[in-house]
Amino acid sequence: MAKAIMVQGTMSNAGKSLLAAGLCRIFRQDGFRVAPFKSQNMALNSFITEEGLEMGRAQVMQAEAAGIAPSVLMNPILLKPTNDTGSQVIVNGEVLGTMSAREYFRYKKQLVPDILKAYNALADACDIVVLEGAGSPAEINLKEEDIVNMGMARMAGAPVLLVGDIDRGGVFAQLIGTVELLEEDERSMVKGLIINKFRGDKTILDPGVEMLEARCQIPVVGVAPYMDIQVEDEDSLSERFTRKTQADLIDIAVIRLPRISNFTDFNPFESIPGVSLRYVGRVSDLGSPDMILLPGTKNTMGDLLWMRESGMEAAILKEAARGKVIFGICGGYQMLGESLRDPFGVESGGVMRGMGLLPMETVFAKTKTRTRVTGSFGSLCGVFAPLSGCEIQGYEIHMGETLETSGEETDLLRPATSLRDGVSQEEKRDGGCLGNVCGTYVHGIFDREGAAEAMIRVLGEKKGLDVSAMTGVDFAAFKETQYDILAAELRKHLDMKKIYEILERGLE
Repeated sequence: MAKAIMVQGTMSNAGKSLLAAGLCRIFRQDGFRVAPFKSQNMALNSFITEEGLEMGRAQVMQAEAAGIAPSVLMNPILLKPTNDTGSQVIVNGEVLGTMSAREYFRYKKQLVPDILKAYNALADACDIVVLEGAGSPAEINLKEEDIVNMGMARMAGAPVLLVGDIDRGGVFAQLIGTVELLEEDERSMVKGLIINKFRGDKTILDPGVEMLEARCQIPVVGVAPYMDIQVEDEDSLSERFTRKTQADLIDIAVIRLPRISNFTDFNPFESIPGVSLRYVGRVSDLGSPDMILLPGTKNTMGDLLWMRESGMEAAILKEAARGKVIFGICGGYQMLGESLRDPFGVESGGVMRGMGLLPMETVFAKTKTRTRVTGSFGSLCGVFAPLSGCEIQGYEIHMGETLETSGEETDLLRPATSLRDGVSQEEKRDGGCLGNVCGTYVHGIFDREGAAEAMIRVLGEKKGLDVSAMTGVDFAAFKETQYDILAAELRKHLDMKKIYEILERGLE
């Protein structure tokens, strides 16, 4: 059985996911077989494995850092919020159903056998498992029958490293307060403290570190710096959303929908010099970008209604009429059509008018499409011609089907892609392109270097710019360099000798 260590935080977005990924890469570099594990993840960013099963992207990112293929064993429970009080519950990669928060709280204990089965399977195949908690272990209303923080640490026999975020301020209160709110047996499981996202001269912090160790009687095993590492974020707390980005030579705006999902689809554009990628949640911030991206969403009809009420839809339609490129993925693709029908109440129920930019109709279904795909962009004309034949790979996660509607206006509509379904092995066509508007169900469609560059050529040619020097990178290779940078920085600032001792001793 593998040795285990767990990273917990004083709050959401304290940096648990990134630190866990860094430890995975360090252990891998040191010759160990390592795997990540998070028993329960709440996030709208998800991923489809080779088997067609769904899991959280944070554990996919950590698996990449560990140098192994993602598996639902690493994230047996995924909660995807559908509204403020309910979530779709995914167990072992498949949809169990939709539950309110109260219903799930009563039900979750029944999932312990699934959690242990997944964890034990990983532990049998590895030398080290790096576990990640969720939120804070000191949430009084969530501590009963906990399955993701101290409850999971206890099941795995994993010593805990508690992480506080100094960038938000109050890190000493965060760490001391969290430790104080733990039960005595829980407190004994915390073997190390980490101050994360520090900027400046660490010697100024030394008196505080000494006080922290004295008050908590737990060693501080590192002060990790604020790192601008470009790896995939876990959820909508992403700093990408609040980053102030100035328009560059090629300006791309992503609409920040209330229930945005899989926004990592657009990360490859961030690595191309001369390209700005902005997340826009208000009409006043939209400006006049070269391309508007409509991302995935966990509630297409609800987010389309938000766009309509906020004026964002009208602004996008205005830009579309001016010839600006509009590109939608998954839920964003569904919005581009003429109508959305929900006969089974999968989302809001009933019928809703779409944006009318593509002559297509979406009908929501009870079952979820989950598959990986490979293929290429289709034979496209007009503004999207530079994309024609460009190789792509990715995955689909959606409820329902989008089909062409009848009428003369469909004559120029072209399928966006030609694909092979990785689960059924069937050949199929996906999406639609018409004029300056394109939509597809394929997440990760721009991950291949050629796809992102071809899209920039589309935008450059439309503006009459020479973009031949604006080349991207192989995104998979780029991420590998980022994990190595992450590991190197953590080795400088964490006491890895002490962390290895904690790992070796476990909960003794």
